[in-house]
Amino acid sequence: MSWFLSNLRYVAWTALAVGLLFFIWYTLGARGYTFSDGALWEAGLRWLHVLSGIMWIGLLYYFNFVQIPNMPKIPDEQKPAIGKVIAPAALFWFRWAAMSTLIFGLLLAWNQNYLVQALTLGAADDPSFAVGKHIFIGIGMWLAIVMWFNVWFVIWPNQQKALNIDNKYPDLAADAKAKAARMAMLFSRTNTFLSVPMLVAMTGAQTLG
Repeated sequence: MSWFLSNLRYVAWTALAVGLLFFIWYTLGARGYTFSDGALWEAGLRWLHVLSGIMWIGLLYYFNFVQIPNMPKIPDEQKPAIGKVIAPAALFWFRWAAMSTLIFGLLLAWNQNYLVQALTLGAADDPSFAVGKHIFIGIGMWLAIVMWFNVWFVIWPNQQKALNIDNKYPDLAADAKAKAARMAMLFSRTNTFLSVPMLVAMTGAQTLG
């Protein structure tokens, strides 16, 4: 069994296959859904949204609770292992998990016919903002959109400069790299702050709205 567990690709692809088979068995087999049923698409989109969100927020917390606080403790001669190998790989999954979380979330809201209502905090249907669920989920969606924007247009560009990812900034001065690293850190910390009320809104809207 160690040969299987030692290979991440085997584990990841097999896990996805097992999850998909379980989903097909339960929805199409045991429950008798068809591909025309909205509930089937809702379940699939929700699963993809949650899976992507786990990856995104998990890596956000890794950066803020593990990597950043412990970087000063790492000897200078060992820091390139983080900056040249681990951080770029983590940032790849981080930014694309943010993208897929946003896309699947918007598709899920569209599938459930509340996308416009949520983005307008319910004003599209009721100018008095009387629909609590639309306000609750809408706030969560806007917080997530702000976080996504921070990832793609602030954190990622500044990390490219700070770490010289893909050798795009080979001649950048040390003080400019330090400034970019701090900017990325501050916006990453901002996303950490926003993630808590965002998750309260996202999860609470399903039961408290």
